[in-house]
Amino acid sequence: MTSANQYIELRDGAYYLAGTRVGLDVVVQEFREGRSPEEMFESYPAVGSLAKLYGAITFILEHPGEIEAYMNEQDGRWERFKADNPLPLEMTDRFERARREISLKQP
Repeated sequence: MTSANQYIELRDGAYYLAGTRVGLDVVVQEFREGRSPEEMFESYPAVGSLAKLYGAITFILEHPGEIEAYMNEQDGRWERFKADNPLPLEMTDRFERARREISLKQP
């Protein structure tokens, strides 16, 4: 991927908003879901400034192919992590019950 800039930094093989623990993949996903930079900043005040979020979004928009490749790489990492670290059956059952309860409550 293109080298980082003042808004994005590379750490441990992953991209983050500079000086934070907020991953670029989080910003990409939120942006794709239609959340505004202001909404994201409300959810992640540790970013430090709205300008940093706008800078990250500009980076995302200027490098669409690289961002897509990075997101695919992150998805692969997540799938490998889940395969190497399966949840105990008790935990899986608990999540499934909670998901069913939520879906029953929604109109």
